[in-house]
Amino acid sequence: MHDSLDNETPRRKRTGYHKGLTFIPPHPNPLPPGERELCGNPAASSGVLKKTNKWLCIELPSIEYMEAWKLQTDLVAARKDKIIDTNVILLLEHPPVFTLGRRGGLNNLTVSEDSLDKAGIPVIQVERGGNITFHEPGQLVMYPIIDLKLSGLRVVEYVENLEEVMIRSAFDWGIKAARNPINRGIWVGNNKLGSVGIAIRRGICFHGIAFNVNCSLKPFGWINPCGLQDVGITSMEREVSHKVSMNEVRDSVKRHVQAVFGVELVMTNLLELQEVLQKPCSV
Repeated sequence: MHDSLDNETPRRKRTGYHKGLTFIPPHPNPLPPGERELCGNPAASSGVLKKTNKWLCIELPSIEYMEAWKLQTDLVAARKDKIIDTNVILLLEHPPVFTLGRRGGLNNLTVSEDSLDKAGIPVIQVERGGNITFHEPGQLVMYPIIDLKLSGLRVVEYVENLEEVMIRSAFDWGIKAARNPINRGIWVGNNKLGSVGIAIRRGICFHGIAFNVNCSLKPFGWINPCGLQDVGITSMEREVSHKVSMNEVRDSVKRHVQAVFGVELVMTNLLELQEVLQKPCSV
């Protein structure tokens, strides 16, 4: 992706398969200097990330995927341009949406165009690593916007920390999740509980994790999740056989982010963040 991408508005992709596919304009492959992606094979990639003492944290409700993408890219630009000098974490949920990684994944969508049209579920291609996945209410999404140039960790270590946050959070409910060498994320047996997919733009990391809490698992049956066949998808609700409080999971994730990354989360909101974006500041 090029710097001009920051100011481009995603447009609808013309495709003979699914007319509702929205995409962010195509990205060159291999990646240009200063940009990376990571998802999938745990052996992939390495880089740096330095911990800072305080990170901002914003909790949002269920918001449209492209609205969250725009907020992320605005924050990436602000971090890159030194408008803000603090890492930011967004915690939120999305309405139903399929997303594709930089390298695609539409071939792993196993239902017809009519099925998606009737369900009213869009398909959006973005610049993160990985293949096709699904977001919906009941799935907790965390998007950290992190300046990797100030880091002291390799990218792989950063991703492992994201996985560790989910592993510890799941264990708070007695769920024993683990990493799997075939694919990034966390697993309970052969069933995936949480996914990781990131992108790095000139040292600034964005996108993040999707953690299945109380979400419906049916739409995952319409895809080969993350491009994998013969694997299942699970949720915390399924593993413990009852609904799980999303607010409690959010609190658990925040607590473990602080412990795993060694930081203090400073809660803020969108209005305060908009004020921060207007001038350089420090927390």
